[in-house]
Order: sequence, then C-alpha cells, then structure tokens
Amino acid sequence: MSQGFTHHQRVLYLISKYALTALLVVLISEIAKRSTVLGALMASIPLISVLAMVWIYVETKDTARLSAFSLDVLWLVIPSLALFALFPLLVRGGLSFWWSLAAGLAATTAAYALMLWLMSSLRGG
Repeated sequence: MSQGFTHHQRVLYLISKYALTALLVVLISEIAKRSTVLGALMASIPLISVLAMVWIYVETKDTARLSAFSLDVLWLVIPSLALFALFPLLVRGGLSFWWSLAAGLAATTAAYALMLWLMSSLRGG
C-alpha cells in the first residue's frame, strides 16, 4: 500500500480499515441484542479474518503469506472455543458475568499458549 500513495492516502486507508472493523463489532453487538442466534451467526462468520486477508492481499499480493495466515487462523480457532464452552457453564452455574468472563478468558489464554507452543514445536522452531 505504500508504493505510489501519498501519506494522506495511506492514513485515510488505515482510518477506513479501523472504521470498518469497529462498525462490524458494533453492528454484531446490536444484532445480538435483538436475536442471539443471528448475532452469534454474524460473530461466527470469520469477517475479521476475511477482511485481514483482503487487506494483506491488497497491500502485498503475497499469496504464500495468505496461505500461511489462513492455516494459522484455522489452528488458532480451536483454543478460542474454550471461552465459548466455559462461559455458559459458569454463568449457568451461578458465577457472575464478570467472573465467568474472566475465567473463560483465562482458560482461552492458556489454551492459546498451549496451541502456540504446539504449533511452534511442530514447525521445529
């Protein structure tokens, strides 16, 4: 994105990336207030990953990097599921929202650390 573009154009491009990402987060949260299933569907669609892939391609045209990114996302979706598995169990068990969220995030962080270690070990690095 840096070749042939002015500083002003690069800044506008970056701001538009932030704005679109923020818009999607707000839109999904508003939809989820009206329908948990529709909100969950919207949240489960890998919109952020797809946007990142588009931006990486537009900026670099590096399909090898995109292929690696896509596989990394695939493997890193697995530990993200810890939050969605643990949170409803804790809330339904009587733990407060904040403690349930904190525990779910802690479990997810541990699961990410484990997966990153595993990925690094399998790659020999």
